[in-house]
Amino acid sequence: MIEPRQMDLNLLVVFQEVYQQRQISAAARRLALTQSAVSNALARLRRTFDDELFVRTGAGMQPTPLAEHLAGPIAAALASVGEALRRPAPFVALTSERQFVIAMTDVAEIYFMPPLIERCRALAPGVRLATVRPAGTDLKTAMEAGRIDLAIGAFEHVSSALFQRRLFRQSCVTMFRAGHPLGQGRPTLKKFQAARHLLVAGADSPYDRINELLEQAGVRTDSRYQVPHFTAVPYIVASTDLVVTVPEKLAQRAAAPFGLSYIRPPLHLPMLQTNMFWHRRYGDDGGNVWLRDCIGAIFVE
Repeated sequence: MIEPRQMDLNLLVVFQEVYQQRQISAAARRLALTQSAVSNALARLRRTFDDELFVRTGAGMQPTPLAEHLAGPIAAALASVGEALRRPAPFVALTSERQFVIAMTDVAEIYFMPPLIERCRALAPGVRLATVRPAGTDLKTAMEAGRIDLAIGAFEHVSSALFQRRLFRQSCVTMFRAGHPLGQGRPTLKKFQAARHLLVAGADSPYDRINELLEQAGVRTDSRYQVPHFTAVPYIVASTDLVVTVPEKLAQRAAAPFGLSYIRPPLHLPMLQTNMFWHRRYGDDGGNVWLRDCIGAIFVE
């Protein structure tokens, strides 16, 4: 039995042309080779298969029974190789029905998803968007496998296999209901410490440093109420006297719908940098490139 690794697979291309053309000269023209090169290739094929394969007759080079047997499988194999080498069709947003999965926190969903959905509806009505939580997920492995297309957030210590692009930096602000005493006059540290604070402390929160700094600033631990995510925060502070320190983008989105106000807290808190991440394996993928460009066009500052 002849193994593929034992022979030059280019010889199969010569075999197919000689089989189809039934002339050495015609096969040479089709392959852009000299007649002697085709004859030499045919001699190698004969030695490999220990068969004449093609016999010169008055009607041209006629195949032997073995050549007739080989012709079909060789044609199918070359067609499969050609299909494998063909580049996939380019991504066309207007007609695509591809689903993209984006890893982001709930606070990121509040800010990113509404305008992103509207843009996709306008430019790619068949595209589907789904989000997953990054908490408990090995982003590198999931993105490498193609289960997650992009990740958006203030993630730190990500794998070097992930490329990234900065979208924006934002401050943290303290948010509360309209008419709250903290919004009256200058927000001193004493007034800030005395307020009752709502703490967001979930497994998927990248803002743990902010909570640590709040505690170091003297925010009373016995006055804290705690939730594991940001989704409920506007509802809670709109109907209570609690205040909450959140990323400014969230406050901007929630202020008008919930009748909320926000201020810069009277202590130094670090800026939060939100990046977009993707795996280098999909750096040139047409759909991934389109989605990154789409997000960049909306959110890059």
